[in-house]
Amino acid sequence: MNEGKTEGGKCPVMHGGATDSSMSNMRWWPQLLNLDILHQHDNKTNPMAADFNYREAVKTLDIAALNKDLQALMTDSQDWWPADWGHYGGLMIRMSWHAAGTYRISDGRGGASTGNQRFAPINSWPDNVNLDKARRLLWPIKKKYGNKLSWADLTTYAGTVAYQSMGLKTFGFAFGREDIWQPEKDTYWGAEKEWLAPSGSKNSRYSGERDLENPLASVMMGLIYVNPEGVDGKPDPLKTAQDIRVTFERMAMNDEETVALTAGGHTVGKCHGNGDASLLGKEPEAADITEQGTGWNNKTKRGIGRDTVTSGIEGAWTTHPTQWDNGYFNMLLNHDWELKKSPAGAWQWQPTSIKEEDKPVDVEDASIRQNPIMTDADMAMKMDPAYRKISERFASDPDYFSDVFARAWFKLTHRDLGPKANYLGSQVPQEDLIWQDPVPNGMTNYDIESVKKAINASDLTVSELVNTAWDSARTFRGSDKRGGANGARIRLSPQNNWQGNEPERLAKVLATLEGIASQNGASIADVIVLAGNVGIEQAAKAAGVEVNVPFSPGRGDATPEMTDSDSFDVMEPVHDAYRNWLKDDYSVSAEELMLDHTQLLGLTAHQMTALIGGMRVLGTNYGGTKHGVFTEQEGVLSNDFFINLTDMNYNWRPTGNNLYEVYERQSEKVKWTATRVDLIFGSNSILRAYSEVYAQDDNKEKFVHDFVAAWTQIMNADRFDLI
Repeated sequence: MNEGKTEGGKCPVMHGGATDSSMSNMRWWPQLLNLDILHQHDNKTNPMAADFNYREAVKTLDIAALNKDLQALMTDSQDWWPADWGHYGGLMIRMSWHAAGTYRISDGRGGASTGNQRFAPINSWPDNVNLDKARRLLWPIKKKYGNKLSWADLTTYAGTVAYQSMGLKTFGFAFGREDIWQPEKDTYWGAEKEWLAPSGSKNSRYSGERDLENPLASVMMGLIYVNPEGVDGKPDPLKTAQDIRVTFERMAMNDEETVALTAGGHTVGKCHGNGDASLLGKEPEAADITEQGTGWNNKTKRGIGRDTVTSGIEGAWTTHPTQWDNGYFNMLLNHDWELKKSPAGAWQWQPTSIKEEDKPVDVEDASIRQNPIMTDADMAMKMDPAYRKISERFASDPDYFSDVFARAWFKLTHRDLGPKANYLGSQVPQEDLIWQDPVPNGMTNYDIESVKKAINASDLTVSELVNTAWDSARTFRGSDKRGGANGARIRLSPQNNWQGNEPERLAKVLATLEGIASQNGASIADVIVLAGNVGIEQAAKAAGVEVNVPFSPGRGDATPEMTDSDSFDVMEPVHDAYRNWLKDDYSVSAEELMLDHTQLLGLTAHQMTALIGGMRVLGTNYGGTKHGVFTEQEGVLSNDFFINLTDMNYNWRPTGNNLYEVYERQSEKVKWTATRVDLIFGSNSILRAYSEVYAQDDNKEKFVHDFVAAWTQIMNADRFDLI
């Protein structure tokens, strides 16, 4: 028999079994609820030892030595990928920009804090052409510093050092970003099935006049923000300005920050389009195995140096593209511009006339000068009235521009790192910034038992205690580490008026808890969480289980001056499966919304199951509805939800949109009502398996302890001081 073949010429493994061509469950049953997003970063994907702690490891990093090595790399041009003008600064800045620029404020996803740029789809987006080369240039440095330096920190820091090497006084830098080890499959980047699909195409992310679908921020599949050639590739700076404003607002940037970032990003480096784009090879994820994870390689012509093709636009923006200066505004505002096509066929703007000495020199031959260019996005900075005013201010005050840009760059590269408690390293700025959601330190030396005694003596019910604590904590987002109970912002605008927080009930509970906090020298934030714990302990005791819900004091109380109300507006909940609430009808199912929220909270599927079942029997439904309250003893932390959900003596039938009746098979008497997020725990095979565990006679105490563990995790999710 020939080596490598089996009898009959059959392959020894199932064809497609390890690729996406296999007939997975989701391909057989497309409507199946996919729970993978709750387990995608399982420990099995992590190659590090179980006791490895990156936050501790990075504290031993020699930052000064790293900075020196990165500074040296900037001008160490490699033959296999030569540096423009002998300086890699522009390339490294683009890499950092495009890693951080995926962040969006609506759900906090994207950004640079996980090193996700290494993986698909982001590593193969058209907008990220040749950034694979930037990461390969950094590999010797990553190899040298090893476990002390994550890819997430390195790719972000490289751009900051690049600016330093070209003369910018940066605002600072924080380490502490921990790498993931597989793609973030939970992030929705759009419904389009093709790269750079125009807005009128099938599955467009636009509706109405030009309304961009939430939670998206970029204008096309495969772009970081806007199309540099114009809306749908058609130059029109004023229309492009509209796209820019929406996109940058969704990246948490105002107009001044937007102009600063655009100008600062284009003060250095260049665009690449001096060649035939059709000669580029496949992107990294589609490239041949011999490409070893790189992509877009030109195998028929030179394809590097001055002949590189990236965006297709060709040229630099300023006279001195390796120096931090005010040349961008001098070039943009002091010249007239006309539309031209690049050698690669892309639309770009070029000056109608320019002095020879004002042109940038060629990237490889300093004796040759090339025309500068502007993209449609750059022209928007000149032609949009609001952007023009800001540009003129920056042009007249270079120091002010440098300061605004340095701060905006710091915000761009740190927005998804969360509160300042997550910042590590000697270069962390001392100044507290409002977008960091600052919270003062809370007290820890008060008598916790006295506070619990006062809560127990109040007239507040279990549901009131639990609901208020839950509503305070449920805003936490693991994506950008915003929200949560620390700070007690539930008592401040806008959260105290959110519909989902039931303002009338909230005001009643807070009036009592604030008095208890004042009398005992505790923060309101601590007392809110402690009150929820007391409610659970009461309910568990009623179920015959004595439990002490873990509590860590030290939360602080934020003030209105510490709270950016506008940035919290986007965090207002419009659904909460845990409280069985759905504000409106949506294009996705209630159970899909539940998974999205659960993933942001950082819970697993079995934690979600335990919490949902417990919240139902505690009577915590929004508005006091009885949907899913499958128990005769509401307010008791029993496993009744699971017992009755799995009881085959009952049948189920729809009665309206997202509503169902539970009735006895024999008498057909209606016993309970339910929603989709109740029934999914009996219909989905995986969730039913968890539900059956909690319904077992021998797991009543296990259920209580699992509920308490998941509850405590949520209450402490934003306690970065406990890490």
